[in-house]
Amino acid sequence: MAARLPSWAWVTGLTAGATAAVIALAVQADHGPHPTASSTPRPSATASAGAHPSAKPKAPAVPALPAGSGTGRRIVYSLGEKRVWLVDAGGKVARSFPVWPGTVAPRPGSYSITLRTQSLTGSDGIAVEHIMYFNKVSGVSIAFSNALDGASPPPTNGKKLGAVRLNKQNGSALWDFGAKGTTVAVVS
Repeated sequence: MAARLPSWAWVTGLTAGATAAVIALAVQADHGPHPTASSTPRPSATASAGAHPSAKPKAPAVPALPAGSGTGRRIVYSLGEKRVWLVDAGGKVARSFPVWPGTVAPRPGSYSITLRTQSLTGSDGIAVEHIMYFNKVSGVSIAFSNALDGASPPPTNGKKLGAVRLNKQNGSALWDFGAKGTTVAVVS
């Protein structure tokens, strides 16, 4: 004689099985084709006959790479535009972004990354990372860096600061791009 299962065990088993089936079907429906969905957008009833579908908003135009900034793979820093361009070996701009310069600026010219430091406290008392030194002016080190908290630098209160600050995302990109020895072209 076979043992008989109590009714609660049957109900629990059937409920668990039904739940698993519903979850499997939901996942399959989410990832599978949608044959009833149209691949071309249909105009709405409120669309006017002369209206054109809107295109994606254009990103703001990046200023052109400054003339006379050198050739080959390099970091270009424009003092006047307060902007950096990362230029690949073929001369194509890989990325460009604004920066917040310190109170002491390097003279226009060609330099190279001489020292890279992962993190420290800047001379302005702010915790910074991705510090890349490339020049020294009157005893003040000039370096790219970004604040750990991602903030822009506060007013300097008359201090001599050589930090060229970037936001956190651009600081990471510059760190990845600028190995020791990478050329830094500083332009007016």
